[in-house]
Amino acid sequence: MRLGVNIDHVATVRQARGTNEPDPVAASFLVELAGAEGIVVHLREDRRHIQDRDLEILRKVVKLHLNLEMAATEEMIEIALKTKPDMVTLVPEKREELTTEGGLDVVNLSGELSSAIANLKTGGIVVSLFINPDMAQIKASAKVGADVVELHAGEYANAQDAEEEVAQLERLRNGAILAEKLALGVSAGHGLTYQNVDNICAIEPIEELNIGHSIISRAVLVGLERAVRDMLDIMRRVSA
Repeated sequence: MRLGVNIDHVATVRQARGTNEPDPVAASFLVELAGAEGIVVHLREDRRHIQDRDLEILRKVVKLHLNLEMAATEEMIEIALKTKPDMVTLVPEKREELTTEGGLDVVNLSGELSSAIANLKTGGIVVSLFINPDMAQIKASAKVGADVVELHAGEYANAQDAEEEVAQLERLRNGAILAEKLALGVSAGHGLTYQNVDNICAIEPIEELNIGHSIISRAVLVGLERAVRDMLDIMRRVSA
């Protein structure tokens, strides 16, 4: 199982003071040194953390798999086609949200998403859709031409008791199995921590986890390289 590390919050700290540090590009080198397989960044419409220049430099220097999270807008599609990340993950986006709150409604946005996916694929970019682990959304993702689905693990991460956690975990497992049957790549993300990631690692069709906040939070205390290695240790122990 692969690990993609979202480095948005490195840029969040930088933007809080309007300076040039900490540098998300420098962070990407430490992520690579620690053994992760991918770098994830979300270029938001309001540019609240990652900036266009960050993406441009990351594309030039990052040797890991570069996954660009973005909304399916004309502006973002143009940027993606210019910078050529290895993968684009299309996500829903609202200005007022603190972080992405849920998955794309692929069922009701199929026309818009089909067009966006076709444009990105023309540029040779692999396309993932960030969706809730809902059967209808997974089927719709296959129909619109996605290569990968990233299952939103937030409801599992936010479960209030053991019964709800088990139910949400089963929902993720069933969604991953269906996605695999539909020849979609499967990843998962959102809300995953050192305390809850082990159950997700045990779901065999899931090939990759994308984790940001928990790793960057731990990095403040122990350093980024160790924080990434600690997460990888858990993942490898469970999925071995």
